[in-house]
Amino acid sequence: MHSSVYKLQKFIKLEIERGYDNRAVVGGLDKILPAWELEARANQLDEALIQLVLDSLRSYPEGEPAARAELLTHLLNEFSLPASAPHSEPISPSAQSTEQSFGQVAEQAEEPKEEPHYGRAGVYSAPAQRDTVYDAPHEELQGLKASLKVLNGVGPQYLKVLNGVGLNTIEDLLYYFPRRYDDYSQLKPINRLTFGEETTLLGTIQSIVTRPIRSGKLQLTEAVIGDGTGFLRVSWFNQPWLMNKLTPNTQVVLAGKVDQYLGRLTMNSPEVELVEQEHLHTNRIVPVYPLTAQLTQKMIRKMVYQAIHYWASKMPDPLPESVRVAVKLAPLSVAMQNVHFPESQDMLDVARWRLAFDEIFFLQLGVMKLKRNWKTASGQVFDTPQSWVEEQIQRLPFSLTGAQKRVIGEIQADLASGRPMERLIQGDVGSGKTVVAALAAGMIALGGGQSAIMAPTSILAEQHYRSLTRLLTEPGELIAAPFRAEEIRLLIGDTPEAERAQIRAGAADGSVKLVIGTHALFEDPIVFQRLQLVVIDEQHRFGVAQRAALRSKGENPHLLVMTATPIPRSLALTVYGDLDLSVMDEMPAGRQPVSTFVLAPLERERAYHLIEAQVKEGHQAFIIYPLVEQGEKEDPLAAVEEHKRLQNETFRKLSVGLLHGRMKPDEKDEVMRRFRDGEYQILVSTTVVEVGVDIPNASVMLIEGANRFGLAQLHQLRGRVGRGSAQSVCLLIPDHEDALENERLTVMAETNDGFVLAERDLQQRGPGEFLGTRQAGYSELKMANLTDVRLIEKAREQAQILFQNDPDLLAPEHQPLVEKLKSFWEEGKGDIS
Repeated sequence: MHSSVYKLQKFIKLEIERGYDNRAVVGGLDKILPAWELEARANQLDEALIQLVLDSLRSYPEGEPAARAELLTHLLNEFSLPASAPHSEPISPSAQSTEQSFGQVAEQAEEPKEEPHYGRAGVYSAPAQRDTVYDAPHEELQGLKASLKVLNGVGPQYLKVLNGVGLNTIEDLLYYFPRRYDDYSQLKPINRLTFGEETTLLGTIQSIVTRPIRSGKLQLTEAVIGDGTGFLRVSWFNQPWLMNKLTPNTQVVLAGKVDQYLGRLTMNSPEVELVEQEHLHTNRIVPVYPLTAQLTQKMIRKMVYQAIHYWASKMPDPLPESVRVAVKLAPLSVAMQNVHFPESQDMLDVARWRLAFDEIFFLQLGVMKLKRNWKTASGQVFDTPQSWVEEQIQRLPFSLTGAQKRVIGEIQADLASGRPMERLIQGDVGSGKTVVAALAAGMIALGGGQSAIMAPTSILAEQHYRSLTRLLTEPGELIAAPFRAEEIRLLIGDTPEAERAQIRAGAADGSVKLVIGTHALFEDPIVFQRLQLVVIDEQHRFGVAQRAALRSKGENPHLLVMTATPIPRSLALTVYGDLDLSVMDEMPAGRQPVSTFVLAPLERERAYHLIEAQVKEGHQAFIIYPLVEQGEKEDPLAAVEEHKRLQNETFRKLSVGLLHGRMKPDEKDEVMRRFRDGEYQILVSTTVVEVGVDIPNASVMLIEGANRFGLAQLHQLRGRVGRGSAQSVCLLIPDHEDALENERLTVMAETNDGFVLAERDLQQRGPGEFLGTRQAGYSELKMANLTDVRLIEKAREQAQILFQNDPDLLAPEHQPLVEKLKSFWEEGKGDIS
């Protein structure tokens, strides 16, 4: 049986079973005709039969059910076909070549009350559907986990290349989504082409020649294409084999950019396909995939096309029907076909919405499971008397803000709950998070427990050690301090081994109550007698494995994580959804907003004059550079070279210090001490001062190469000034004049609101700015956009409903979801808190 006849029979059979409702194919049965006619002619069907099918199905939508039934019965009789298809005869791969363009076939379901609708918002209004793709040979041996070598044209060498980019199985290939699309779906006649446009045209080869150019080193193939409205010259470099494919009088489809040569329109190296072929590269919205060496767009498209046709319809849909109906999501098979080979822009939007929803939904379910597991665990109770908390607050040398007091109350309740605390504190630079962590450690010490505070850098760990020692060991007039000085220790990479041994011994016997450090805390074989609180500062800089290693040194310890990077609402709902969230949105009294200005490189001298004026008034200044030392000539300004120039030429009468990450910890400490004590009026530095450095007297922050920094980083650097009572200023100078309109710099000048900046940073740079190194247990999102709060809230709502009804996912209908969750969460490695 010819493939075109077999397919026609399939569609007619399904239409009969649906009661002649003209919904066996989305948009109507007549929508199969363009592709069917091409395949029927390729099969060399009788012309009379072809015309019968064309005439019958074109009139089919206008007929009543009775007339439709008579028409389809007549067609089956003319082809001498039964009303059911012979399932024993699988269709060959070549016979499937045009099937996708026939449209998606509706499931045999109850008659829908509304027409199917595909909208730009991703809404898919239709009953549950499936697409019909005919059984592939040996299907039982070629599941989604099959190697890509089962595809035609994939040999050992090609397989090695694919494996090198993480494409190992059919499922990997199906989820290898295009990075963008070129829309060649609108055919244009030659006489309407315009210079510079990307388009598709259909024409006939009038003539074609190949000739050598550049002394025979290259070959140029030139063809003249005509379509009845005009002629177009087309050329390809080093593709002489096209001479055999594109013979005169051959009808072809071309897609590419219209160029111009000597006043005449041309096309250089367009995609070309024969009219009778299924168009993967022309005459449609064409997918453009991420590539690596030895891979081409045509190769990837052909592979994906094979995989889509054989396997897309066989993919189990992990989403329960209740979720798909509630959110009006397309079936997975429909989404998978249209994300790779969209029938239209609307269908592409539908596909993206469905696949993005899946990712956020799986992420939400995993986060909820983590939170549930944590909340059902038992934790040590630390029921701190309110009188003690109030006394310690009074003992402090400054007043707390309302936000600080509120968060202290939340921590106090967490520690007394009998469940491990898991709280994220987000507060802008200078909002006073360290004081809150200090009082939490005091509550733990009062109950006989130990605490560990982990910071991302040695300089910040050292600053925490100094400030916490001052806050926790200096008694008030009548109130005892919660710690003695010897009970607080610092453990960093450069801590001498003899001192490390003392710290280990003190942690093991309980005489050390608080250890502050960097990653050395979990790398060191330190053992705590009773570790009950883990505090992690700038938490997004630590991977899950690092946090888990520190947690494992205690038994279900309480966890407090802090960040000065304001987290957008969409991230708070997803990646940090397992944490209880505290927002410190008040600044301590006396903090002044920092005025920010963007200067052109030629205005640098103005910045230097401002610094000199501020120093004369008794203030200090930071000058930040993106590099430690100058490398290539095109590199931006660097700290070491600029420090010499500034000290020897620009600020000869002032004292200029130098700080960067390659210095030894004791050298850094000495530089910061001298700057803090006023021995240096100006500090030249790299971003090593980004977090935690507290110099209340500094009033100017000058950032060179500012266009090279992210918003979060710029905001952190700006937070180093304005910490005292003086009006402060931040000056941003990009590398070159062209970067003056840099969007990040413009936003910095517009607002001091960290949450506004965080939202912009998420939009511009993606979640990496907030997540740092990719989190284990957090599958990379390929389709979802973490700025889409609407999508996130819909997915979160459905995840909550499902989780409330079946938290362990034990229901039979949820088993496909269980398997997908395991894959998405990488077999449950770690957590994402």
